[in-house]
Amino acid sequence: MSEQHVIAAIDVGTNSIHMVVAKATNTGFQTITREKAVARLGEGGGDMKKLSAAAMDRGVTALRNMKRIADAHNAPIYAVATSAVREASNNTEFVARVAREAGIDVEVISGVEEARLIHLGVLQAIPLEGRRSILIDIGGGSTEVVVADQADELFVRSYKLGAVRLTNRFLSDPSARTSDINACRKYVESTLEPNKREVKRLGHDIAIVSSGTAETIARISWLMHNSEQPRSVNAITFSREDLDAVVKQIAACSTVEDRRAIPGMDDARADIIMAGALILQTIAQSFGIKEFTYSDYSLREGVLLEAARRMDLRTDAAVPNVAIESARKLSMRCDEDHQHSEHVAFLACSMFDQLEEAFEIEQSDRILLEAAALLANVGITVSHSRHHLHSYYIIRNAELVGFNDHEIELVAQIARYHRKSEPKDQHPEFAALSPDDQMRVRALAGILRVAIGLDRTHDGRCKQAIVDVGKKDIVITAKGDKGADLELNIYAAAERASLMENTFQHKVAVKA
Repeated sequence: MSEQHVIAAIDVGTNSIHMVVAKATNTGFQTITREKAVARLGEGGGDMKKLSAAAMDRGVTALRNMKRIADAHNAPIYAVATSAVREASNNTEFVARVAREAGIDVEVISGVEEARLIHLGVLQAIPLEGRRSILIDIGGGSTEVVVADQADELFVRSYKLGAVRLTNRFLSDPSARTSDINACRKYVESTLEPNKREVKRLGHDIAIVSSGTAETIARISWLMHNSEQPRSVNAITFSREDLDAVVKQIAACSTVEDRRAIPGMDDARADIIMAGALILQTIAQSFGIKEFTYSDYSLREGVLLEAARRMDLRTDAAVPNVAIESARKLSMRCDEDHQHSEHVAFLACSMFDQLEEAFEIEQSDRILLEAAALLANVGITVSHSRHHLHSYYIIRNAELVGFNDHEIELVAQIARYHRKSEPKDQHPEFAALSPDDQMRVRALAGILRVAIGLDRTHDGRCKQAIVDVGKKDIVITAKGDKGADLELNIYAAAERASLMENTFQHKVAVKA
């Protein structure tokens, strides 16, 4: 990003709701303010199958207050909800209430997307270059585990193991018996068992922990060895032996008040800290972790960075755009001529950039076009003659990280209309879109069709597409190396230009 933008990112968690307001730039972001509310959306017994009326009231009130703070800074809000909302049968009711009463649109994200965003946030806080990391984030309802080489994720899992969830199930009485603690520990161990061998095989150079549970354990561990509070909790390390000592100290308390007396304890977390500490202790034992480093950044910082990317997609190369990388990996698996798709994506995005100002296209749509160009031919693995239809279904059902569900639908439709018939109201999926989204699909698919024509020879001989927009026409000049024969490419691009002409209401001409 070339300018500073103020953004608010909100993490609607099972135990608490966090907001960070920050100035985002092309080198990172500068925090303006933070806000936290313990809403306990995952309260009560059972397995978080339904949000209680009281929990929803607390959540709406907290988010209404956060909206006022964000508005005071003129900050657009990007909000995500995790385990408690994700699993609740009445989550649509809660999301609708938040939109209506707090004025915030909340996106309910999958466990895998949650892990990906947490990892993205941690990359901003802990230097990981040249080191393989294992990241553990223990939330109220779920625990995310990521093994990665810097930004390249090798293993991503979201487990239904959370401090609130396991407190409800095993440890609701603070004076827990040894049998209750052992039952909780055994449950965590059995949940991790199917992946234990793979995680150990991948190995790690550094183990990172994030979230409120981890921060509390890091503080308690620090104060076991130091007389004063740390100036910054970020990057504090503690050993497995320290963790074992913390678990033992918490287990010795018979009341929540006794736990609150432990130096470094977070008062609002004292009633659920035992379950969180047991989760981390069992992960250490199962995955062979000897030392942990605490990261002060996690999900909300990942959401912040993702929001900054969506406002201006020209990001720094140090942290690649995971949405495009996800699309690229699917293309490499399914597309028999991936290099052709890469070149088409380059040409399409170049044309987009030149058309953007003249036709007031949203900059955020560029990533949809690039992903659709990369994935337009993945359906060839099923059928060549109808591959555009199969591409739609493959994209729609793929696990594309970095895109929300609505964006995946748009990418799938843009790819589906890269050839054959143009979008029609008789097509159910297209008809289900809003008028604005229908126009987006038509415009981006129109650009994609011409870009595909410009690489009709599948050899990248058309190096550039120069776009000149007049009052009534769009002239696209294809450029190649000296002496390159572009006749077939120009013909194919012109043949595919009708959707672009109809959408932009300009005559399209293609020339050398």
